[in-house]
Amino acid sequence: MADLHDMNRDLKKLRDELELKMHLASMEAKQEWKALDAKWQSFSSKAKLEDSAESVGDALQLLGEELKRGYKRLKAALKN
Repeated sequence: MADLHDMNRDLKKLRDELELKMHLASMEAKQEWKALDAKWQSFSSKAKLEDSAESVGDALQLLGEELKRGYKRLKAALKN
């Protein structure tokens, strides 16, 4: 499941970049950040258990894709 390791690394990088910008963000962006961060915590903890079951891997893949879309959406909003 190298894909999950790669996704985890990529998501952590996006998250870290956005975390630095959040102090200047609007209230709406901060609310989205809070929701995404809760999903990140879930993803991160479950990624450590990825070897336990294939179904967990599939669920993590979906959650990771959702996080990636959310981070990209928030990153684009912060550029404006």
